[in-house]
Amino acid sequence: MRLISWNVNGLRACLNKGFLDFVANIDADIICLQETKLKEHQVNFELPGYHRYWNCADKAGYSGTAVFTKTEPLSVAFDFGADVHRHEGRVITAEYPDFYLVCCYTPNSQDELKRLDYRMQWEDDLRAYLCQLDLVKPVVYCGDLNVAHKEIDLKNPKTNHFNPGFSDEERGKMTQLLGAGFVDTFRALHPDATDAYSWWSYRAASRERNVGWRIDYFIVSERLRERVENASILSEVMGSDHCPVMLELTE
Repeated sequence: MRLISWNVNGLRACLNKGFLDFVANIDADIICLQETKLKEHQVNFELPGYHRYWNCADKAGYSGTAVFTKTEPLSVAFDFGADVHRHEGRVITAEYPDFYLVCCYTPNSQDELKRLDYRMQWEDDLRAYLCQLDLVKPVVYCGDLNVAHKEIDLKNPKTNHFNPGFSDEERGKMTQLLGAGFVDTFRALHPDATDAYSWWSYRAASRERNVGWRIDYFIVSERLRERVENASILSEVMGSDHCPVMLELTE
């Protein structure tokens, strides 16, 4: 089974930059998108063979997630938890016979960490949600999680230490999640891989110089680890300031 996660930074723009060619070539079973930045009715394209599910933010042109899946899920849920988490289109949960898929676009802590308090609440509540799902069946959790966990996960850790996405608080929440019975699949397979990034600023030719961050993940329940066949970063794929990440599971 092949799964893709990609922050497309505006699906309409990405459609004009080869998105459908990528989908045709990668032949994934499940495609999870973040930052679609649209309402479902604002885009029209053919995607034969896939069921499509959208979660759109109340605010126009902001946030948003989507799941495109060849196999129809047993159930699909949008958002989670308290009302405060239910207005930005950030989470889709699809239930399959042997796992839950959770597609997530984690809130950014913003400049000067002005949204850090909310981010901490989000992290605690989402971790509780994932653990609750995991009591029923294993979880595949993916998306733009807006954190580089370790220094190896970004080019310039020292100069970014207190910036959003690399604060001690955000990194600590990722450590807590992994300690709750989950596995960062890329790091599990590639513990020492350097210069492996999934997001690059549009500034200063960052992508050309590979000055990036690894903030897009596939995280799975510990008991799914043995099914992880491949976890990779498709850095050659253009169309967004993020690139897709891929997970392959044995059946």
